[in-house]
Parts: sequence; structure tokens; C-alpha cells
Amino acid sequence: MGLPILSAAYMARIESSTPEETAGDKKNGKRSRNCTTSFGDSSAAGAGTTESAVDINARRGRRQRTRRAPPLIDTREKTAKSISPEVEPHFLVHPAPASPHSTTRTMTVKTYSWISLWFLITAPVIAWDVGYCFMRPRSMEGGDLHWLWSPYSIYQRVYGIPALEEGDGFTNAQSLMNVLETLLNLFYLYTAHVSAWPPAPLIGFTAASLTLAKTILYWAQEYFCNYCAVGHNSLYDLTVYWLIPNGFWIVVPTLIVWQLGKDLVGSLNLAHAASVKAASGKKN
Repeated sequence: MGLPILSAAYMARIESSTPEETAGDKKNGKRSRNCTTSFGDSSAAGAGTTESAVDINARRGRRQRTRRAPPLIDTREKTAKSISPEVEPHFLVHPAPASPHSTTRTMTVKTYSWISLWFLITAPVIAWDVGYCFMRPRSMEGGDLHWLWSPYSIYQRVYGIPALEEGDGFTNAQSLMNVLETLLNLFYLYTAHVSAWPPAPLIGFTAASLTLAKTILYWAQEYFCNYCAVGHNSLYDLTVYWLIPNGFWIVVPTLIVWQLGKDLVGSLNLAHAASVKAASGKKN
């Protein structure tokens, strides 16, 4: 019951108040509303300020997280350089040597076409000659296998048959040496052109040296036995069928020995210079 009475009294006061008081009350009410609004605005501004600080801190955190880390310094190289080469620790890893078949760090073999052709062409010729010598007398005139070596009828007259009848073993012995030389020739072709093995020139040098020495021995044997096997031939037959053909087996192997020997000497001198340089570097 009190609330309606107060409301009626308040309404009576408003109605009995003067216009100036009414305007002042309105003005005060507006001022209070403005204060309330200002307080709300300042609160909102404070909240906005707080949110802006949060955003700034978040951006700083992102920059710190995305900032690039300083580069790592590899100290292994310095460690390897600072350690004496005479005493290397077990943790220093050396690169594995390159495979002989690898395309990198592979030493190429210096080859010559004329040397390779000589070794290739003479292989079947020597095999044919060896077969004739080992198959005597069946490979000679009147033998059942003579048709395989029919051109050797000339050499049967050049050499004669006394050595065969007397059981001289020099012919078959030098034929056996021919087999070994041919195998070395073919081995050189494989190592030089297929596997590219650096010691291939040494194989070719050895094979050519054997051929040269054997042919010189062959001629020297005829000289010291007073041409016991070929002395019955005319000068023409001796020159055409014995001197010229065998001369090729002296001239060409000599050139091969000279060329490959010069290459080997150059490689050895280069290796010696490198070893001397390495030794002087260790002393310093």
C-alpha cells in the first residue's frame, strides 16, 4: 500500500513543480545518462585496449616462434684439420674408394688402335700355327688333317722334316709359348677395352716382350746351329717365306714394347713425384 501512495505523491510533485525545475531535472537526468554512457564507453575502450595488448603479445609470440634459428657450425672439419694425420681417431670417417666400374673417380686406360688390332688379328693366326705344330705329322702332307693346313705345304719344304724325325722339341716348345702370349694378348684387350683396368698396359707390355724375346730366340737358334732347319732353302724362299713373315713378329712387338713402356715410365714418374710431394707435406 506504501508504493502507490509514494507514486501518487511523486506524481503530484511533478505536476506542482515549475517549468524551470522540470527542465533542471531533465537536464540532470540527461547528464546522468551521459555519465553512464561515458562510463560504458570508457569500459569498452578499456576492454579494447586490453584486447589490443593481447593481440600484440600474440604477434610477438608468433614472431619469436618463426624466427630462424642461427646456423649450426660444423666443427668436424676443424677437428679433422687440427688432428695430426699420423694419429687419426677412429671417429673420422673417410670416404669409401670408388668402384672400378664406377663412372666417377675411375682412371681411364690409354689405348692405341694399332696395338689392339695387332693383338686381335694375330690371335687366330697363332692358334692356326699352334694347331699345325701340335698335330704333326697328321697336319703335314699325307696326313688326314692336312686339308686344314694345306698352305703349310710350303713351310714343310722350308723347314723340312729332319727335326720331326729326330724328335726335336723346340718347335712344340715355342708353340706352347705362343699359346701363353696369345692368352695375355686377349687378356690385355679385355682389361683395356672392357673392364678399363689401370694395369692393362703392363699386361700388353709383358705379352709383347714375350713375343719379341721368343722370335729373337728363334732366329738366334738358327744362326748358332748354322741354319740347320732352313739352310737348304734358296735365298728367295728364305727371304719370302721366312725372313719377311718372321720380321713382322720382331718389328711390331718392338714398337708395342716401346710405346707401352714409355707410358708405364711416365705413370711411375708421376706416382713418384706425388709420393715425394706427400712426404714433404708431412714433414712440414
